[in-house]
Amino acid sequence: MKRTDIEARTEELVMPIIDSGGYELWDVEYVKEGSDYYLRVYADKEGGIAIDDCVTISRALEAKLDEEDFIEEAYILEVSSPGLTRKLKKDRDLERSIGRLVLIKLYKKENEAKEHTGYLDSFDKDSITIKNDNGTVTFMRENISSIRLEFEE
Repeated sequence: MKRTDIEARTEELVMPIIDSGGYELWDVEYVKEGSDYYLRVYADKEGGIAIDDCVTISRALEAKLDEEDFIEEAYILEVSSPGLTRKLKKDRDLERSIGRLVLIKLYKKENEAKEHTGYLDSFDKDSITIKNDNGTVTFMRENISSIRLEFEE
């Protein structure tokens, strides 16, 4: 089974758990690090997610994963917060982050830099726009390697 299929199936299994607990799903990823495979679920909730919340989600999801048994390799299940400087991968992540401080990393320099910080202003299928000291700056999505929230002091 492909990585994307494993992530999609896991998301289907975890969503009822997420919804019933009042949580918000940020991401699901299936990755190999060294010789180990990791199935990671990132969840949050208003006011922040606690360790007990992660344990609750993990136990419920673990039971469903054992029942379905669709992942061939041995893996480690991790449920955690996406963190304060979480990556914004999907449009729903961008939507809920409008007005927040973000760091955009580019594949090659634009405006003399590969990294740009600003407040997320808008986005569409082709571009992402931020506002910073230079005014309003728009980047084509195809040129962006990553976007993540920045910590505001």
